[in-house]
Amino acid sequence: METRVRSAAKEVVIGGGGPTVLIGERINPTGKKRLAEALRAGDLSVAREEALAQVAAGADILDVNVGATGVDEIDMLPRAVEAVAAVVDVPLCIDSKKTKALAAALAVCPGRPIVNSVTGEEASLEEVLPLVKEYGVPVIGLTLDEKGIPAEAAARVEIAHKIVERAEAYGIPREDVIIDCLTLSLGANVKAGLATLEATRRVRDELGVNQTQGCSNISHGLPNRPILNGAYLAMAIEAGVTCPTVDVAQVRLAILSADLILGRDNYAMRFIGAFREMQKAAQQA
Repeated sequence: METRVRSAAKEVVIGGGGPTVLIGERINPTGKKRLAEALRAGDLSVAREEALAQVAAGADILDVNVGATGVDEIDMLPRAVEAVAAVVDVPLCIDSKKTKALAAALAVCPGRPIVNSVTGEEASLEEVLPLVKEYGVPVIGLTLDEKGIPAEAAARVEIAHKIVERAEAYGIPREDVIIDCLTLSLGANVKAGLATLEATRRVRDELGVNQTQGCSNISHGLPNRPILNGAYLAMAIEAGVTCPTVDVAQVRLAILSADLILGRDNYAMRFIGAFREMQKAAQQA
């Protein structure tokens, strides 16, 4: 199953047996003081810097989120989308919990972006899916509902089915729904990763849709986070994740390693090319 997204200049195909697509996560002020302060001041220079750095590191799509205390998302999100789109040629993933902010950003975003996100909550389904249908864009569906994120894999899969079914009822094709089975901290629950991986496999087998996942939560509170994140992502890709949302510079080689092992990198050309790029950058530093 293929999900197609576009910028003004480039199309990216997610799934269909192709290589893993990398969604860069760093244009998000959560935990990033410098970016948050810049956004509050109406300054988009940091967002542009992050966009350029992530694409240079190998990001295929960029997530754009401006949600921070003191930031008017309805005003700032479309401005951020325009600023990022002006400096990079990759498609965007427009990220907000506020439907009006999503609508304002979709109105100015070139190409065919992803909407991030809808949940299994009734209010979210009723507000976000008509907007997704209106603009004819893909949407990320988070497997949570009014009760939060279920601990059990089966409940997350049930929510995934609900999101896909409701999207199809609005006339949104299944290939335009990307499910996120959501990671939780291993530091709080050592079985959290197993539950997410089980849900990911079941969504792949039962629904066949493309899937994203962040890895930041899996390592929260633990040391050596990039190593743990990379190990988890390799397992998640094997389980069915096709477009993880990640800090590309930290985990790109782990993801390329997973693709190589899974037979998605002929003659290891992508893996070797990325390694040589990193060697060259280290020598020039």
